[in-house]
Amino acid sequence: MKAAFDTPVGRGEDGQLSGPWRGPRQMLDAQSYDGRASIHDDATARTLGFKAGTIEGPTHFSQFDPLCHALWGDRWFQTGCISAHYRNPVFEGEEVRALLTPDGDDIARIRMEKRDGTEVLAGTVSIGLTPPASALEARMAQLRPPENPVILRDVTIGMRTGRLAVSMAADQHMGELYPFTLADKLRRITEPSPLYDRIVPFEMLSVLMNHIAREQPFPARGPCVGLFADQEIRLLAGPVRVGEAYELDREIVALSGSRKTESMWVRTRLYQAGTDMPVAEMLLNTASLKSSYAAYEREFQDLYGAAAHD
Repeated sequence: MKAAFDTPVGRGEDGQLSGPWRGPRQMLDAQSYDGRASIHDDATARTLGFKAGTIEGPTHFSQFDPLCHALWGDRWFQTGCISAHYRNPVFEGEEVRALLTPDGDDIARIRMEKRDGTEVLAGTVSIGLTPPASALEARMAQLRPPENPVILRDVTIGMRTGRLAVSMAADQHMGELYPFTLADKLRRITEPSPLYDRIVPFEMLSVLMNHIAREQPFPARGPCVGLFADQEIRLLAGPVRVGEAYELDREIVALSGSRKTESMWVRTRLYQAGTDMPVAEMLLNTASLKSSYAAYEREFQDLYGAAAHD
């Protein structure tokens, strides 16, 4: 029987598991969002102060799969959860590695770093239907609502879409948000596995649950550029299978903000088609960059006046 992964896993004296240095590939340079290029496009990214188009955050989840499988075996693809706060972007040509430190029988702390020590992401991984609180559960408990929202002024917590049918066959093009197929991804994935002939990798669960985001959009103002700031993918009755029919819905569960962004936290629930049986969930914080919304300053003044900026 073939091993699930050929990835070499380092083991430290403190129980830490480490993966090899990898150079993830950029596959979203042709992404179209609201008819415009996204932050993964070099030219667009440079106008926002980045040196090039960023590699999408969940691409990095694949480097944790061999570590989690080494720790928990096939249970990782049944009730695994990865919960991460993205700290710094990665650009094609840079190398990163995944680190995992057990913090109990069913949870571990994770981080990813660049060669120079820059932290790319930090969070937790866990298994089971009732594990300890994840990194994003703890983070959400401390969120503050956005002050004087402009981009998200029409968005409210509790907004929810209807059900949408989704699937991911090996050769299925995943649309303008994800202009590639699962087969394309598997030719470039950092950690290949024979399992992926049948089951959807964690990083592609993000694609499955987000590629239809513009079909029933929430009423955020735009166009503007957004980036993934926080993301959690949790399997409830996995694995999610290639080519199988599923349905999903999406719900606004939190709103937050910072000096530069307005953030919308969306929980997506994935169901077996025709049932109310949840198979997986995704929590995604998309941070919209205020500077990328052309009408931001004018609309801010109209809504709140100059004093609100002081």
